[in-house]
Amino acid sequence: MPPPPPSRLLIVQCAALGHDLARTRGPKLAGMPIQKARPVFPALTSVAQASFRTGLPPSRHGMVGNGVWVPDLRKALFWEQAAHQIEAPRLFTALQAQGRRVGMCFWQQSLGETADLILSPKPVHKHSGGMIQDVYSQPHDLYQEISRAVGRRFNLMHYWGPLAGPGSSRWITDAMIAVLERPDAPDLLYAYLPHLDYDLQRHGPDHPKAAAALAELDALLTRLRETARAAGYAVLVYGDYAIRPVTEGAVFPNRMLREAGRMRVRTVKGRAYPDLFASRAFAMVDHEIAHLYIDDPADVPRLRDLFADHPGVGEVLDSAARSRAGVDHPRAGRLTLVAETGWWFAYPWWDARREAPDFATHVDIHNKPGYDPCELFWGWPPPSVSLDTSKVRGSHGRADGAEREVAWATDAPLAAAPDTLLGLARTAHDWLAGLARG
Repeated sequence: MPPPPPSRLLIVQCAALGHDLARTRGPKLAGMPIQKARPVFPALTSVAQASFRTGLPPSRHGMVGNGVWVPDLRKALFWEQAAHQIEAPRLFTALQAQGRRVGMCFWQQSLGETADLILSPKPVHKHSGGMIQDVYSQPHDLYQEISRAVGRRFNLMHYWGPLAGPGSSRWITDAMIAVLERPDAPDLLYAYLPHLDYDLQRHGPDHPKAAAALAELDALLTRLRETARAAGYAVLVYGDYAIRPVTEGAVFPNRMLREAGRMRVRTVKGRAYPDLFASRAFAMVDHEIAHLYIDDPADVPRLRDLFADHPGVGEVLDSAARSRAGVDHPRAGRLTLVAETGWWFAYPWWDARREAPDFATHVDIHNKPGYDPCELFWGWPPPSVSLDTSKVRGSHGRADGAEREVAWATDAPLAAAPDTLLGLARTAHDWLAGLARG
């Protein structure tokens, strides 16, 4: 007998699933026809996930990157998980109003979300150094139950750092299968598979290892879809951004601001630590995007000119330009830099290795005031991470042009085939909410 019509929905965001890349395996993904859509700008993980759960651009929900500049603290906070950072209503509240359940697994900014079921990495960092690996869960004992069902605990080392790889997506896939098979499985389940992103940043989207990572993703999605269909779910898979090759190298905005006398450092035991209390400007970098936080508006014209003609900087967006791009929000800097294709923005403010802060050679996603893809590479001697920005072969953040389009595929009978991620989010949630109304 054929399975009954789906009444629930599994949404899987796949890191770095660009349309051009997805089509290299053929016209289908996990047996579903591949379609394309324009990503949200900036094309970054947290931005895409906030946009998909709200149906709104960053100018409305407030996530302008993977990090947030907190002016009162004079601090950039990256990868903070509080759901309250997202300042807009969720699309899934219409489902909850119908008495339906929502689950969110491995999505950013999910802690404190109004979902009925949550799984999210949440290690405990010990005062003596090192960490206790753990996963936050709601209900409290859910992670223990899922770990027993899967047969192993989640390994954070596979999720980020030099050891990051498909092991992360394999565990999440096994965990999602266990969730889908539970008697209290949610009606809407958001999941995230990260591993494709790693080798695309390490080697570029045209490398054979990228093709191998894509093949593994296809196999994992096929497993998820088989379980989902048996449990009465439709499946929607989409990419958050498309990674493009890094052919030129890195741009260092904070070095430029330091040389211009706008960013200050304090030297401690020969190492240059950022003094953001005394700095007049600072760049919070995030792949191909950098927000410039400038204290004095009178400095804006000079700094705009400083960056406008610098190699690797494609655009310098002021408030009006950001408004047109849908990212004009108080959390954005007075200026936003967009890298030229083939370049990316690196956070270091130092030139000499001896000046590098101690956190520079560690996986330290919360202390570094900018995204650092060098954490994907070993430095020397181990267990340090690399400081060599030339190792990075792929980046993302821009959302312009056909080569930046992302892939999506579904077996849900949606009312339309949207050509933007925002449209896809609204259409998918409307379909599921409409099942109960119908």
